[in-house]
Amino acid sequence: MIPHVRRVTTVTALCALAAALAACGPARTARAPRPAPSATSVVPSSPAPSRAPTVAPGPAGLTPVFAHGPRARGKTVALTFDADMTADQGPRAAAGERFDNPPLLATLRRLKVPATVFMTGRWAEEYPDQARSLGHDPNFEVANHSYSHYAFTEDCHGLPTVSRERMRSDVERAYAALREAGVPRPMPYFRFPGGCYDRAALREISATGVTAVQWDVVSGDAFATDADAVARQVLDGVRPGSVVVLHCTRSAAPVTEPAVRTIVPELRRRGFRFVKVSELIGAANGRR
Repeated sequence: MIPHVRRVTTVTALCALAAALAACGPARTARAPRPAPSATSVVPSSPAPSRAPTVAPGPAGLTPVFAHGPRARGKTVALTFDADMTADQGPRAAAGERFDNPPLLATLRRLKVPATVFMTGRWAEEYPDQARSLGHDPNFEVANHSYSHYAFTEDCHGLPTVSRERMRSDVERAYAALREAGVPRPMPYFRFPGGCYDRAALREISATGVTAVQWDVVSGDAFATDADAVARQVLDGVRPGSVVVLHCTRSAAPVTEPAVRTIVPELRRRGFRFVKVSELIGAANGRR
């Protein structure tokens, strides 16, 4: 993954773009996505119970973008983990490549760290037991990272690109896969693959009712080999209300788990409290 910047017009007062974005997968030759599911298998536009806090739509109903919570409402921080797997990586998984990371999830549970996992539909299909476990664990919330992990813009870190007319169905197909795996209440939050989006992408997925969730702290864990460097980058960047992007894909982010073992106790020592993205959005909406 390579740091990446894509600037878009701010769509609400709460929207803030990350200064740097990180891609979530190695470069591959672009292929057409798998065909979208039939109309009978696509989930309804509303992806989660209405009690989950969201950001109001932007101008002309554009999908809103959320990058961090309030800076002045206490020292909270949300660790988020992208569970990446592209639609065409099944053969690699069958050959033994690990796109999951059970040791990381075990560490988060042992340290009692609430977290938000942005999961691709393909990951949920490959690891349904883990998806179901996360979906039923009150310390975690599962959100949408697309079905295919194909980019929603051109020129996004070498990722294949989903066509504009299939963007909405890709998001809906991911929700269908999450529910099929046993995630009972996937959150109405969506993270663009590679962090890449533009106004057209925000418009195409607006009917799903999601809030697009970016970040303000890039961990640099993608393809990193130095856990201490990842931990330093996070610790240097966190501010009250921060959203930190990390990865739950062992083959692409092998040092995330040891980095988390450094990050969590140090941020707690500094007085930070770990929360899920939903709590940050609720705080931004004025909820207590």
